[in-house]
Amino acid sequence: MRLVIAGGHGKIALRLERRAAARGDATVALIRDPGQSDDVRAAGAEPVVADLEAVGSGELATHLTGADVVVFAAGAGPGSTAERKSTVDRDAALLLADAAAAAGVRRYLLVSAMNIDSPPAPEDDDSVWAHYLRAKKAAEDALLARADQGVLDLTILRPGRLTDDEGTGLVRLGPVGGSPPVGYGEVARDDVAAVLLALADNPASAGAVLDLVGGTVPPAQAVAAAVGAP
Repeated sequence: MRLVIAGGHGKIALRLERRAAARGDATVALIRDPGQSDDVRAAGAEPVVADLEAVGSGELATHLTGADVVVFAAGAGPGSTAERKSTVDRDAALLLADAAAAAGVRRYLLVSAMNIDSPPAPEDDDSVWAHYLRAKKAAEDALLARADQGVLDLTILRPGRLTDDEGTGLVRLGPVGGSPPVGYGEVARDDVAAVLLALADNPASAGAVLDLVGGTVPPAQAVAAAVGAP
């Protein structure tokens, strides 16, 4: 499998790259800062400098050619401005979709966040956090619309509160709005990476919007239970 990861130096992305390399997958990591290249190579991925706030979709598409899956794991990050929540968490996610379509890549995994279905209106809350929630929800809505048009085979993963703890290899995963609900909780970034790889392996996950927290089921088994067998 060949993966291209936007936000390739992020904490989830580096863990995903290590896992993919360990099993022999080829991974391209899209990064903004050339100084991150050595970290990406150490994780087993090929670094490609592509600033998602500056690059055009046509140029970005050249880096996606031949990919089986693209993963959006980018984010403006803590301490960033409200404006960058829009330009990264929303606009860059859509840019990656445009580039994927141009490159003929259908599978798209979006790392989103739990509990973003009803973000506060701008007139009610103009905080950076509220901007983040609105940007994430807008990205989801726009990508889901493209999936409905048959442009993308989209999977949205909504992890709970992320930690840097060592992964347990056990998760709780289920459809948003499912019964019983997954419920809010913590999940180690390493376990998020494992679930992303299991989702990439399972074409039945296309169309799913899934909540994820730590739990009791191995990732591949949790994915199969949530979306069906590959």
